[in-house]
Amino acid sequence: MRRAQILGTGLYAPERVVPNAYFDEMYGEDVSSFLVERRNIRERRYAADDQATSDLVVEAARSALAASGVEASDLDLVIVATDTPDYLSPSTAAIVQHKLGAIGAGSFDVNTACAGFVTALDIANKYIASDDPERPQYRRVLVAGAYLMSRFIDYRHKNTATLFADGAGAVVLGPASGARGRDARGVLASDLETRGEFAEHMGIYVGGAAAPASLERVEAQEHLLQFREKFPREFNREAWSAVARRLADRIGVAVSDVDHWVFTQINVESIGEAMDALGQPMEKAVLVMDRYGYTGSACVPMALADADAQGRFRPGDLVVLIASGGGAAIAGLALRWGTD
Repeated sequence: MRRAQILGTGLYAPERVVPNAYFDEMYGEDVSSFLVERRNIRERRYAADDQATSDLVVEAARSALAASGVEASDLDLVIVATDTPDYLSPSTAAIVQHKLGAIGAGSFDVNTACAGFVTALDIANKYIASDDPERPQYRRVLVAGAYLMSRFIDYRHKNTATLFADGAGAVVLGPASGARGRDARGVLASDLETRGEFAEHMGIYVGGAAAPASLERVEAQEHLLQFREKFPREFNREAWSAVARRLADRIGVAVSDVDHWVFTQINVESIGEAMDALGQPMEKAVLVMDRYGYTGSACVPMALADADAQGRFRPGDLVVLIASGGGAAIAGLALRWGTD
């Protein structure tokens, strides 16, 4: 069976570094200690005023294209996962396609909030897997996750305002040969789940058809990110470990056979609890929130690119990506690292 493999990765973190001390001064109290000790966040990046989400994607995409040795003009499809798009319409992917010079490539956005990149990677894999091998249409696919949440932060709420940041990550995909076992490369299995009963717990609720932007809503700052209800404390631990076990069963391995875990970077304590539930050492978890804060749909590809740049992944390593976000959307994907 055809499958997609990752040919190259890239990330972009905006130039403006916002250390925890910025919030100590803003709130007139020590918030740094909590952020470091309980969230593993030391600093984050904010985009410049003249940058849009598409600009972050373009920078990450250029890095991924360079790493993969692929020209933008060779891309057949551009998929952008984000819930902070440039506009409600048109798609951010269309803007990225033009800015990159991916002439003739198709494009679309995916919005499953912070699970967006893993969902988009699953979609891209299925495009490649279902393609005609004799006359392939999708030989090179760009998948990006991007987040520009600094535009939607409600600074009245220090517990959440201090977490969010901006950034983008991207991968370039191509077809793998179809080898089996440890010789296989690329995407092995995926798992998507939605818990729609949590859709009203967290999100950006103004600006769409259900609640159009109005002067009154903007003055009340209702257009910003809202946390209306708390998720159950055990939500991520249970959801992530369940996805991990389903993926392991699907590809016929034990959870302990996974070499690297890349989770949504929202809360290092949740990652630790999931690793404990799976009986896995924390050393297998890839963490980047210490430098980049929480970058939503960008955090998984940023973690992938960061680990790739550090040479942490070896050819044949089993890597599992698990992300969750508003909706609540949950997405997991298992892949063998490297190219054949």
